[in-house]
Formats: sequence, structure tokens, C-alpha cells
Amino acid sequence: MKLGIVVKKIEELSFEESFKQLNETIELLEKGEISLDESIKLYEQGLQLKNHCEEKLKNAELKIQKVIEKNK
Repeated sequence: MKLGIVVKKIEELSFEESFKQLNETIELLEKGEISLDESIKLYEQGLQLKNHCEEKLKNAELKIQKVIEKNK
């Protein structure tokens, strides 16, 4: 079975690319049709993608806060 592969480095992915890859990773894990070793690799990749998405959202929130503060 072919695992979900991130073509770019995770740090280079947009939020949308990361979120899509994270969802694909979750689907593969939920199916339970992969070996334990593959599951562990996917889980690690999923955590990295989740953290990347959270960081992107945090940065977007900070930018919005700055715009709001600037326009008060």
C-alpha cells in the first residue's frame, strides 16, 4: 500500500496543502489497513502537519489582530 507522501517539505506547504495532507493521513490511519511501522510513520507525519497547520492559523490570527489594532 502506498502511504501519503508529502512532496514538499512540511514547512513549505500552504495551510490548505497541509490540511489536505493531514486529512488524507487521518483517513489512512482510520482504515487500519497498514502495518504498525507504517502507522507510526503516518502518525508522526500527521503530528508534524497538525503543528504546521496550527502555526499557520496562529500567524494568520496575529496578522488579523494587527490590522484590527491598526484601524482602531
